[in-house]
Amino acid sequence: MSALHYIILQVTGPSIFNTASPEARKIGWLGNGFLIAGTAMMLLVIILTVRFTLRYRAKENDAEPPQTKGSHKMELLMVGVPLVLVIFFFFWSLRTMSAVMPGRTGDQQPDVIITGHQWWWQADYTASHFSTANEIHLPVGKRILLKLDAADVIHDWWVPALGAKMDMIPGRDNYLWIDIDKPGIYQGACSEFCGEQHAWMRIRVVAQEPAEYQKWLAEQSANAEQPADSLARLGEALFEKASCSNCHSIRGTGAKGDIGPDLTHFARRQTMLSGMEDNTPENVYQWLLDPQKVKTGARMPRFIFNRDSLMALTAYLSQLK
Repeated sequence: MSALHYIILQVTGPSIFNTASPEARKIGWLGNGFLIAGTAMMLLVIILTVRFTLRYRAKENDAEPPQTKGSHKMELLMVGVPLVLVIFFFFWSLRTMSAVMPGRTGDQQPDVIITGHQWWWQADYTASHFSTANEIHLPVGKRILLKLDAADVIHDWWVPALGAKMDMIPGRDNYLWIDIDKPGIYQGACSEFCGEQHAWMRIRVVAQEPAEYQKWLAEQSANAEQPADSLARLGEALFEKASCSNCHSIRGTGAKGDIGPDLTHFARRQTMLSGMEDNTPENVYQWLLDPQKVKTGARMPRFIFNRDSLMALTAYLSQLK
């Protein structure tokens, strides 16, 4: 990565210059082609404008300069060059689209089903039969098929470093291939305006080496750990009693809700609220205290808990590893 690209990445976050898949590189090459052609056209216009302005500027007693009419060479040049460029980029774009978004073969099942909600991401791992939220782990060096759905309104999945973006439309299944070639954490965001908290519907993809990824799958497939102390056990009881379990699921407990994110291994996630906050006990406490103050418009209702109840719930959620 060049120094300029590194600076752009640090300033803007997710970047098409920090590619981590063949698909993203093909899109990058096409984008660079458009950029080079557009820049060349702009420079040509600037140069010709400056040249004609200086050469033919008005002088005292000037006569009308010679006029050129009916020049077939000039007409051919003015029409032919743009036409050739349009045809060239048309077929280059078709080739790139075919390479980065090939169709499924037969009844091939997706590896991960990503569902967009207002305003968070649900990830269902089909082979391992578990669900998680917001932090999506994927293996390096394996071609992965994502199925992209939406639960409410139109969303749009886009992680610039990993390739194409894809609309997520309620009632319609879209698919996207990803082939990550180097481990790392890749940021993205919903790219279709979807409501009040659209700006805080961030994507966090954690690309792992195969052995590390298999270990993560095994950990995520397990039931939630039992609370380690009396405060966390009180929080577990309160979680089920206070109707939290009607919306959230925690495997191995009585919480079976499917409206909000699965919280089975919530404490393993680095961030919360779709990347809005770091996952710390302090932030969990503030979220439980007044969700609408933290993320206005979120589907999480406000429960009137006293301080002891909030501490117990925070302790419980912070131990779900």
